[in-house]
Amino acid sequence: MSSSLTKTDVERIAKLAHLDLSEAEKDTFARQLADILTYAKAVQAIDTTNAPPTTHPLSQHEALRADEIRESLPRADALANAPDGTPDEGFFKVPKVIG
Repeated sequence: MSSSLTKTDVERIAKLAHLDLSEAEKDTFARQLADILTYAKAVQAIDTTNAPPTTHPLSQHEALRADEIRESLPRADALANAPDGTPDEGFFKVPKVIG
């Protein structure tokens, strides 16, 4: 069961993602993406008709520890070593990471 993914397919995907790829990268990604698609086809072929739905792999087991209510760290202590922290307002200043 093999998936065929051409260098042209990779070029089209790279263009959609605004990526500039070298010829070596195109060859590598064509092979890797084809392997991923082959694996996905194999997973789709698995009969899950009688498999019960689960939300978590440990849902059948007891919790690892009991939930206990306890006091949280005081705001002043939490902000004491924060760079550019604003203790009066209770905020951390963090660098922008998205767009």
